Amino acid sequence: MILHHVGYNHRHDADFQIERPDGTGDCLLLILKSPAIFTLDGRDVTVGENTFFFYPKGMPQYYRAVPQHEFVNDFIHFDFEGDEPEWFSLKYVPVAEPAKLRSIEFLSFCIKAIADENSSAHLHKEDSISHYFWLLCNKVSEQVHEQSIIPPGARYEPMLIIRNKIYNAPYLEWSVNWAAHETCMSRSAFQHHYKEQFGVTFIQDLILSRISHAKMLLRTTNMSIQDVALQCGYRSYEHFARQFRRHCGIAPTDFRSTKQDEKENT
Repeated sequence: MILHHVGYNHRHDADFQIERPDGTGDCLLLILKSPAIFTLDGRDVTVGENTFFFYPKGMPQYYRAVPQHEFVNDFIHFDFEGDEPEWFSLKYVPVAEPAKLRSIEFLSFCIKAIADENSSAHLHKEDSISHYFWLLCNKVSEQVHEQSIIPPGARYEPMLIIRNKIYNAPYLEWSVNWAAHETCMSRSAFQHHYKEQFGVTFIQDLILSRISHAKMLLRTTNMSIQDVALQCGYRSYEHFARQFRRHCGIAPTDFRSTKQDEKENT
């Protein structure tokens, strides 16, 4: 790997903000020691301390401090060489998504060692920097893997809490990023285990919770269809109507009319 810049235990005020629409022209690895807000696909995702984030080359970089909190992190700007992208992919290190880790002390030690070597005149400093970097990647991979294979019983309860939240408040803007962070898993691990537990994906379950809530509102209230859509988490009426028809076979207006006719005939 080619090291461009490294920082250990960097601290910034609460107004710290990074906005790089085209990235930095290299890869960026972050170890967060404070809460932070990432903007991913146009949505803000708040993460806690002990979070790992890897920006691949060319990915837009938008992140900032949480209001009234300082921003503290370790970072490495670098480029891969030769076959290194393939080596990296085989380690299954999370890419372009936050990964909550159990512990970052050793990872931070590796970054400090890289910084120390980089400022030294050691004969083998480039080899040492490379070894510390790949050791860091190995340890991130191991933590993510170990967190994803916790006993099923221990995994079920936090998954059930997530599911209850989306069914109790389907109108909120729930996301896979939020749910993965809540359960201390990577996005891919969370989605795999959610489907394993409940037989549907998180997004499918979220849609089902919203459609179920919509049917209840259409049966029991005089709210307009547009207001029903908003109360079920849909900003677009057209999107709501398409998903309702896909799952129920009829439009929301027809569903309401059918239920009203049933009431009058009983």
